[in-house]
Amino acid sequence: MDFGFTPEDEAFRADARSWLAGHVGTVTGRRAWERTLGAAGWIGLGWPEPGYGNRTATLTQQVVWAEEYVRSGAPPRSGHIGENLLAPTLAAHGDEEQKRRFLPPVAAGEELWCQGYSEPDAGSDLAGVRTSAVRDGAHYRISGQKIWTSLAHEADWCFVLARTDPEARRHHGLSFLLVPMDQPGRIEVRPIRQLTGTSDFNEVFFDGARARVEHVVGGAGNGWRVAMGLLGFERGVSTLAQQIGFAAELAAVVDAAVANGAVRDPVLRARLVRQWAELRTMRWNALRTLGGTGDAGTPSVAKLLWANWHQRLGELAVQVRGAEAAVGPVDWSAAAPYEIDADQHLFLFSRADTVYGGSDQIQRTIIAERVLGLPGEPKGAV
Repeated sequence: MDFGFTPEDEAFRADARSWLAGHVGTVTGRRAWERTLGAAGWIGLGWPEPGYGNRTATLTQQVVWAEEYVRSGAPPRSGHIGENLLAPTLAAHGDEEQKRRFLPPVAAGEELWCQGYSEPDAGSDLAGVRTSAVRDGAHYRISGQKIWTSLAHEADWCFVLARTDPEARRHHGLSFLLVPMDQPGRIEVRPIRQLTGTSDFNEVFFDGARARVEHVVGGAGNGWRVAMGLLGFERGVSTLAQQIGFAAELAAVVDAAVANGAVRDPVLRARLVRQWAELRTMRWNALRTLGGTGDAGTPSVAKLLWANWHQRLGELAVQVRGAEAAVGPVDWSAAAPYEIDADQHLFLFSRADTVYGGSDQIQRTIIAERVLGLPGEPKGAV
């Protein structure tokens, strides 16, 4: 396929690069940074509907922005769940009132979102969710637990997949509800401490939390269709930006191997070359997907590729450093005297890559059943 950048794209790149150079590092706080992006119209470039305070951009220009954003060293986004998941879902399944209410604050960087999907007994098997939502007049009352909820400690809203028909089984009887997080006594957020020592994910407990009836997206009982539509937006332009970050991590590992002489090991050198070649392959696969030439299994193939690639990179990072990678700088005068370094963080965090966002087992099942047409796995009694 032909996926080149036009002169218009390059002009857009120059504009994006100039703006980022003038603003990255000048704003303190992640919320303030989101508002800065929103004020300049940089949130919502890929939305199918303009007019909510967002700029319009072609697909190639969205790629340009995503890549330049990573190259600039800009801070991690707090608003990406609202921008890249909720917004296109509302555009596809929401009504006009929902769009008018929720899209402008997302575009302005004023309201942050989190995703209430996974549960302790329903992670990759999303159809097994048990969180319930019971109609109570003009509201639904939500009870249950969600887990691995990114940014729940910062979010203003959560889109929650809950069971509104207790008699229905599996993917039937689910609804997609928009739930305000500021409900003291009804919503509790507990950070989960990870191997890295950080807490990027959370447990969220709902105890009669309320969601307005008009904030059910796609209608009651249609949550599975809406939820699956949202997951289709999860892989896209952001994949290419992710690969820019991967390339920087790989470059750092190669530099370390050259500096300490580990690159002289022919086996390790071959592994580094393979990582480089596979990263290039992933880029072309992502471009092919954006060009509309993928199939139903393309997102699952992409997830398998990058998750396992990134795990191998983490292993290479510590192997290159040898025994040194097992220890780190210690400052006994600090409250937390031992802090892991970048290579150790890469190794530890990447262990989860093949689990979150759909485990490898689930991705292989999707490819087998939806692409290769193999018989489905036997389903137990439900």
